[in-house]
Amino acid sequence: MDKFIYKNSELGITALSAKMNKFSYKKHAHEEYALGVTLRGVQEYKLEGWSKASYANGVMLFNPEQVHDGKAGHYKEGIDYVMLYIKPELFLEGVNQKDIVTFSEPIVYKDKLKVDILNLSKAVLNNYDDALCNELYLELVDNFSSKELFLNNYKNENQLIKKAKEMIYYELDNVLYLEDIAKKLSLSKFEFIRLFKANTGITPYQFFLNAKVVHSKKYLEITKDIYAAVVEFGFTDLSHYNRNFKKVYGLTPLQYISQL
Repeated sequence: MDKFIYKNSELGITALSAKMNKFSYKKHAHEEYALGVTLRGVQEYKLEGWSKASYANGVMLFNPEQVHDGKAGHYKEGIDYVMLYIKPELFLEGVNQKDIVTFSEPIVYKDKLKVDILNLSKAVLNNYDDALCNELYLELVDNFSSKELFLNNYKNENQLIKKAKEMIYYELDNVLYLEDIAKKLSLSKFEFIRLFKANTGITPYQFFLNAKVVHSKKYLEITKDIYAAVVEFGFTDLSHYNRNFKKVYGLTPLQYISQL
C-alpha cells in the first residue's frame, strides 16, 4: 500500500516518509534542495535524461528545480524512503555560501550523511523541539564542508529560460499563453517550446502546472482551503487539482492538509 507522510518544521524544512509500490511520480521539480535516503528496495528515476537507481542506504541529492520522476524498481517489493526538502536560502546559509551551489553527484553512499539525514527526518516527523532540529540540521550540512562532498558552483542558467520562468511564475493564476511569452523572447512558439524543454527536461506547460501545484501547496499550508486553491491557481476543477497535486506529492490536497 502506498503511504506518504509530510511534516513541516519551523526551521523551513519539510520531511517526507514514503512507502511506494505501484505509485509512480510523473516528471516534476521542487524549488527546494532535496536530500533523501532509500531504506528498502530500489528507487528508480530519470534525472536530466539519465536513468538512476538508488539502492538501500543510497543517499539521493536533488538540486532546486531539477526535473525528475520516480518509481519502485520492483513494484511487488516496493520501496521505503525518507526525504528532506530544504529551502535554498536555508541550505545556503547552512553551507556558508552566498550563491546557488549544486550537487555534483545525484546518488552517493556515505554512512554519516545517511545517518544525519535520518536523524533530522525523524526529528521533523516527530515534532521534536526546534532547538534540537537546528542542531541536527547543522550536523547534516557540515557534511558538505568537505571538498570530497559534492558542491559545485552553479552554472548560469540560459538567460532566455530564466526570463521565461519568471514570466510563467507571474501567470500562475491565469492561463498560459505560449505565443505571448515567445513573442516577448523574440522566438516562435515552437522554437520556445523546443528551447525550454532542451534546457529543463519538461515543456513550458508541464513547468506551468508543476509550479501551480508547488505554490498551491504553500497556499494550503496557510489557508487549509482546497476550493480556494482551485480558484486562486486557476485549476479547471477539484478533480484537475487533485490529479496534478497527487502526481507531485503522492497525496490529494485533502490528504495533505489532514497531516498539517
